[in-house]
Amino acid sequence: MSMPSLHPLRLVALAALACATALPAIAQQNIEKLKQMKVATADLNIPVVPQTGRNADAIRANLKRVKMPPGFAIDLYAVVPDARHMAVAPSTNMLFVGTRKTTVWAVTDRNSDGVADEVKSFAPSLKFTNPNGVCWTKDGFLIVAEHNRVLNFPAAEFFYEGPDVAVIEVVPQGKLIPVEEESYNHGARTCRVADDGMLHITLGQPYNVQPKEKVALYEQLGIGGMVKVNAFDGSKREVVARGVRNSVGMDINPKDKSVWFTDNQTDGMGDEIPPGELNRVSRVGEHFGYPFIHGNNVQIAGTAAAPDLKDMKAPANWTKPQVEFPAHQAQLGMTFYAGKMFPAKYQGGVFVAAHGSWNRTKASGGLINFVPIKADGSAGASEVFADGFLDPDTGLYRGRPVDVAVMKDGSMLISDDFAGAIYRVTYTAP
Repeated sequence: MSMPSLHPLRLVALAALACATALPAIAQQNIEKLKQMKVATADLNIPVVPQTGRNADAIRANLKRVKMPPGFAIDLYAVVPDARHMAVAPSTNMLFVGTRKTTVWAVTDRNSDGVADEVKSFAPSLKFTNPNGVCWTKDGFLIVAEHNRVLNFPAAEFFYEGPDVAVIEVVPQGKLIPVEEESYNHGARTCRVADDGMLHITLGQPYNVQPKEKVALYEQLGIGGMVKVNAFDGSKREVVARGVRNSVGMDINPKDKSVWFTDNQTDGMGDEIPPGELNRVSRVGEHFGYPFIHGNNVQIAGTAAAPDLKDMKAPANWTKPQVEFPAHQAQLGMTFYAGKMFPAKYQGGVFVAAHGSWNRTKASGGLINFVPIKADGSAGASEVFADGFLDPDTGLYRGRPVDVAVMKDGSMLISDDFAGAIYRVTYTAP
């Protein structure tokens, strides 16, 4: 008996379904091989991203619009598509860069001239999913925090040349948050490893404002907050911070070891409210007010943004932010400046990247803030450090800063996922 014929479009659909089913299986096979330090692919050649040409020239031209205090200069460090959060390597002149797509980039300055020579994908035999968060353990293991998985790569800066690298599965796929809570919204994680070896990870909640029935669950799991786990086996999980909407930036103050993080504001409440936040964790399990309150006193629960929360109250002892930023600028990555190149005013302070938000009738953001840290460890008044990524004449973004990182020589890197680039800021006394 002959088989019934299939419409060509159905054949294509079946083939696509077979590929979609096979890809996760292949990816898992590869990670199992790499966990055992076995070869996962025969192709040893990794394509590199072009660093010269029309695109690089146009990015450099746009940088001429950026305004900073006297003595500071900015230039193109590397062309890096979709560049998000950065992890500066501890022992070599390179860094790793996360994205919200499927690639982690290895960026190398081979001749130490302050400009990257080579940009190529890291561990391409693996399939990453939103590998936004990258950070280091104190002994040189690279952490990659994906949407719902955490991987650890031993000596990544020395073994990144080929497609196969040793890997430790810290948190398996689907175990960072419940699979049913996965969303395309607010899925970019950030990470830092504290001196005690515990890996801190931010977990944005996946709604504009979470519904009433999710509030208790999210506080229990640390969704809409921060958790910490052992950086090698994912054990000893604990909720560090609750009551956060969507943090996409954190760092640890090298002076007093306190954990700080940014938080993005609720959409749909108007141009001028609510404020963005810079927060400081003073105790494990602390609550920062969301989804009841934003900033110091902007009510969320019961408003048009969260009508089902009208009968819910904020905890009695919720923690107010250290800094309120202008509404809808979307502060993301942050770093404590521990270098010596910049003037004394900036040493020990915090630089914060403002990505710029879509939820405003007139665009705002696209800049770098600086926040000084007082002697008592609290934040001083925020000021704009670098501006000009947003064109005031057209209202168009020419760049959207995502993260900031300090190099060993004290220069500062800024990532930009809109232009697909990383910039380097240097200082020379005027």
